Amino acid sequence: MDHNEKSGNSALETPPQRPNTNDVVGNGTVHGHSPNVDKKTGKRVLTPEECEDQLPFTYSEFKKWWILSVIFLVQVSMNFNTSLYSNGLGGISDKFGVSEQAARVGAAIFLVLYAFGCELWAPWSEEIGRKPVLQASLFLVNVFTLPVALAPNFGVLLMGRALGGLSSAGGSVTLGMIADMFDSDHQQLPVAYIVFSSVGGSILGPIVGGFCEQYLAWQWTIWIQLIFGVFVQVLHFVTVPETRETVVLTRIAKQRRKLGEDVWGPDEVDPLWERLTMKELLHTWARPFRMFITEPIVLWLSLLSGFSDALIFMMIQSFALVYKQYDFTPSQIGLSFIPIGIGYVIAWLMFIPAIKRNIAQRKKRPEDEKVQYESRMDLLLVLVPCLPIGLIIFAWTSTGPPLHWIGTMVASAIIGIANYSIYMATIDYMICAYGPYSASATGGNGWARDFLAGVLTVPATPFYTNIGAEKGMNLPYASTILFCISAVLVTAVYVIYWKGPILRANSPFAQSLAHGVNPEKPGESLHREPSAHIGPTSRRSSYMGAKKASSRQASRNVSRANSYDGSAAHPNPHQRVAPAELNDQLNRLTTVRSEAGEQ
Repeated sequence: MDHNEKSGNSALETPPQRPNTNDVVGNGTVHGHSPNVDKKTGKRVLTPEECEDQLPFTYSEFKKWWILSVIFLVQVSMNFNTSLYSNGLGGISDKFGVSEQAARVGAAIFLVLYAFGCELWAPWSEEIGRKPVLQASLFLVNVFTLPVALAPNFGVLLMGRALGGLSSAGGSVTLGMIADMFDSDHQQLPVAYIVFSSVGGSILGPIVGGFCEQYLAWQWTIWIQLIFGVFVQVLHFVTVPETRETVVLTRIAKQRRKLGEDVWGPDEVDPLWERLTMKELLHTWARPFRMFITEPIVLWLSLLSGFSDALIFMMIQSFALVYKQYDFTPSQIGLSFIPIGIGYVIAWLMFIPAIKRNIAQRKKRPEDEKVQYESRMDLLLVLVPCLPIGLIIFAWTSTGPPLHWIGTMVASAIIGIANYSIYMATIDYMICAYGPYSASATGGNGWARDFLAGVLTVPATPFYTNIGAEKGMNLPYASTILFCISAVLVTAVYVIYWKGPILRANSPFAQSLAHGVNPEKPGESLHREPSAHIGPTSRRSSYMGAKKASSRQASRNVSRANSYDGSAAHPNPHQRVAPAELNDQLNRLTTVRSEAGEQ
């Protein structure tokens, strides 16, 4: 999601700056800027500096958050599809003559292939753009919803669910759009927003599905997915522009050529079929899984996030069993998911001030690695015990009358707080630790959550009906087992926080990035301007472009301030200003101007 040098020995959070092409001199002019000519074709390539006011990172705050809000709905719709299906299990069972347990395979296969689909779509969004990839994904998901609703037999239904899951682009693309529009110091709040959409979509399905199950035929659980999906696709198509920087640059270059300017876009001098060979594509697809296995940070944080989500997913499967003891109708059982959503909202609102404090901390102590990395998990340390606490309360308030049902709902809200917190904090930490490769790192996290939840879909109901059934204690016993597992996971959070520096030291990708070295080409420094041709660092990420643009914006601000009082900033008009100093100089100049106005 989502996404580099904050301390003296870290290259994790500030992407490498383009050498000597954007140094600012005292009079505000760009020193040493020359056209970017592609060595292979001899064509002049349009650079971000030449059109930065047309690029996504310069959009107004309103436009950025409108785009994020539409992406929020896109993410909700994808997770909505994973959960609404379960409310049609009874009708599917009757229609095709299979057991409800067999019908659950449709939910499981969608989730498992959704986990892989997110990773398969991600490289294409980097190459051909976010918008066409999301449009293709939404279109295919909608198309493959039709055979599920109209299936003549159970096999066709499963095929439709499988293809629908594989067609879902998911968080790998949506987090990439955050990186397109926000620099690293301003990504946490947008990430928190999109994480909320991811977890929130999963509970919207059963809330809507309860009413479908009670009042409509089972096919409506599928038709509603299609209606929502088409609405989101149209809204995205009409209102969301392309945000991938290289794609936008290519479009601008084409427009300028029509006006007579001899300039080309990066995608034109480096065509898709040349830069994205099958070898390169397979390498890119494999990277999230390779990092999952070889990077301790990715492995442990992904397992933590994945298992916590899987535990909660299993607990949710017990809702029908728990609330039937109180004679709840299907619609009332659906409404019982609202407390989890309340927990998500509470956690999200708690993260907003925590993120602002964290940003201030990092600015005050840039040399402290613990502050730069592990401090992002500070709120998680407080909230993660909500997972075992919520599960044990749920376990022993789920025994039915005479205990009131409100106890299980309070427990659900507490569990919701934990689930959101774990997902948000682990994603945030990975984005910080892996910078330009954060999409691959967070991809492992998302894959673990979806894959484990999918695998555990089928055994969840037998787990809750068989354990302790001879004593009539199957519900509390099953949830108590989940509580015990969650207690181990909670302990792991504190170990990861405590041993964070050691985990980073043993993570090859993270260490290479910390020393400014391309982890996939050890002999190549990330501080060099990448070449225009194939390779993991050849196509500069939008995240890096946004951060550079932030420095360019600061450069312009200093230039404007100098026009008011040039001597206050640079007595020597040819003195260069380091990019890191620009914002401080602007602040000092603003103060000088303010004091002059008062006098």
